[in-house]
Amino acid sequence: MELDDAQKLWQPQPGWLNTASYGLPPEPAWTAVQEALADWRVGATSWEAWGESVGRCRATFARLVGGVPAEDVTVGATASQLLAPVAAALPPGATIVVPEVEFTSNLFPWLVQAERGVDVRTVPLAGLVDAIDADTDLVAFSLVQSSDGTVAAYDEIVAAARAHGALVAVDATQAAGWLPFDAARADVVVVSAYKWLMGMRGVALAYLAPALRERLRPDAANWYAGGDPHTSYYGPPLRLAEDARRFDISPAWFNWVGLAPALDLLLEIGLPAIHRHDVALANRLLTGLGRPPGDSAIVAVEVPGAQERLERAGVRAAVRAGRVRASFHVYSTEDDVDLALEALTS
Repeated sequence: MELDDAQKLWQPQPGWLNTASYGLPPEPAWTAVQEALADWRVGATSWEAWGESVGRCRATFARLVGGVPAEDVTVGATASQLLAPVAAALPPGATIVVPEVEFTSNLFPWLVQAERGVDVRTVPLAGLVDAIDADTDLVAFSLVQSSDGTVAAYDEIVAAARAHGALVAVDATQAAGWLPFDAARADVVVVSAYKWLMGMRGVALAYLAPALRERLRPDAANWYAGGDPHTSYYGPPLRLAEDARRFDISPAWFNWVGLAPALDLLLEIGLPAIHRHDVALANRLLTGLGRPPGDSAIVAVEVPGAQERLERAGVRAAVRAGRVRASFHVYSTEDDVDLALEALTS
């Protein structure tokens, strides 16, 4: 599907430049949720049809993050929840290297292991590669930083980690859906789906490398993690799935009903086209403000009085300490950018 045609499936109010906070659902996703809610209201169907959307999401997500096997994808509710078993499996005294500006969903899971002697070293993102050494057991970082949109040097970080036998844990929440990348290069890649994947809050997915899974214990084991969930309702013995599904938690049905059409649409448009569109709009804003162009769909610039100026113009973007964080996705347009530029430069 051409991106221009796809844009007709959204009706955002002008000036929405905040996908880094939450994404907007396309019409097929919105409609699917409304239909499911209508059926729930009157008891028109059983839950199994809603549950089928989880499998669709798992398969489509696997293709969106570089074509990993769907069997290596687990589903959950948040990025930190999906990282928890990895953190718990680290040996006592392990050393983790993390960027000092890392979003805490990929920081707190490691920090809470301090009572076991796990040491978390925070370093400037630009110095992350050089900070990885023989004492490093795991490197954790966001593929795209939430604070300012910086795109991490994925290949270089992974290469440094592999050279020292360290694991790699990536939070791709601000990347998946606009930035093409190969999840299989890492050991674990977590994504909260309510931003660029345009799902509802409370849905997350993760790639778990087979070799890593062998080291993890599924402490949240439940009926849905069973080899056959429908024969795992009652009683022993333990009979979990052999693949990444053993780390699944029971899904919040309607969230997945809405996510499935959104992921399908991303795949149909294609991440390369979305990447070009999003970055072009980000650079339109940057150049309009006299800044050099970048390589991200998220930009952060300091403009005096930014919050008041944007609010008066009806532009919704994140503003913190005078810095405008604007973020762009499929439904963003040049008119949205120009509305922000007029507010910030007038």
